[in-house]
Amino acid sequence: MSKAFTKETEPEELEPDDGPALPRGAKNYITPAGLARLQAELKQLHGVERPKVVEVVSWAAGNGDRSENGDYIYGKKRLREIDRRIRFLLKRLEIAEPVDPALQTNLDQVFFGATVTFCNDDDVERTVRIVGVDEARLEEGEVSWVSPVARALMKARVGDVVKVQTPKGIDEIEVLEITYGDAP
Repeated sequence: MSKAFTKETEPEELEPDDGPALPRGAKNYITPAGLARLQAELKQLHGVERPKVVEVVSWAAGNGDRSENGDYIYGKKRLREIDRRIRFLLKRLEIAEPVDPALQTNLDQVFFGATVTFCNDDDVERTVRIVGVDEARLEEGEVSWVSPVARALMKARVGDVVKVQTPKGIDEIEVLEITYGDAP
């Protein structure tokens, strides 16, 4: 049969990850605040955004020809994105292990949930909070507990100098302060 008579279809879209992967065999640690944020996002997607998009798609489907209907096409695409994110959040919330940093008893060492101030070789001071994979926000100073800097800082004490692998090579950082609170 000639290729002229075959239907060309778009390749199946691979479902992209909606978040960072967990290391094999690692637990999905999360702070209570991070857990609440993920639950709020799930509630927003499931209870507000998805019904709005379904309404738009239903309206657009009733307008006739769907092949050139932008509202229908883009609505269906957005619906797939929302459903994919909902599935991801449900899976992550199912395996989440909340860890409350406020309950940490060993306050002189860096563990999950710690807010750490350190300086590097160039005397540049930086403060980060070590949080779960699904809640890390670099712009807020929150880094994942599996990130290179967090792994290097784990179990360090004030005054310790640790080595961290960076794109520029190995950097030495000195721990200046460790706190266990709500935010950096």
